[in-house]
Amino acid sequence: MSDEKKQPLDEAVENELKGVPEEFLSDADDADGDDASVEDALAELRNDLEAAKQETLYAKAEAQNIRRRAEKDIADARAYAATGFARDILSVADNLGRAIDAVPAELREDDKFKGLVAGIEATQREIDKVFGQHGISRIAAMGLPLDPNQHQAMMEIPSADHEPGTVVQEMQAGYMIRDRLLRPAMVGVAKKPD
Repeated sequence: MSDEKKQPLDEAVENELKGVPEEFLSDADDADGDDASVEDALAELRNDLEAAKQETLYAKAEAQNIRRRAEKDIADARAYAATGFARDILSVADNLGRAIDAVPAELREDDKFKGLVAGIEATQREIDKVFGQHGISRIAAMGLPLDPNQHQAMMEIPSADHEPGTVVQEMQAGYMIRDRLLRPAMVGVAKKPD
């Protein structure tokens, strides 16, 4: 009767051991039960487990970094999507400003031209409003020190009234889109008179 009970138990053990690698089975089958080789095998398994944990942590960190970069890229794409169009429309805004500046004061009061001037001024106000809604702002230049990150010096103007390096003339307005330069302001900078 003990042989009958032993037979199914041996089969169950054999079935359990089918998936175990040979190197572990050979160590486990040693008649003297070599504890050192079992400890070595356990230590190796622990090292493998620790290495796998580290690799998993690195993979998770890398995945999180990729996700953050992707989120930043998406936010930048949304914030600066209109950059090309905005750069192109700046010339329209410049031309509207030139049109208003070109109208002499006496024609502004003339009944025939009053409507035209009012329409051009209203269009310019509307463009400025739309620029503001999309984070496009004009760069301050006049009277400020030259900032090479925002201003492009086109010429030097001798001046005793201003410190050298101060912007004294603005030839073309500069613009920012949020925190990025859209177009630098083209300016004239004061220098010491000869």
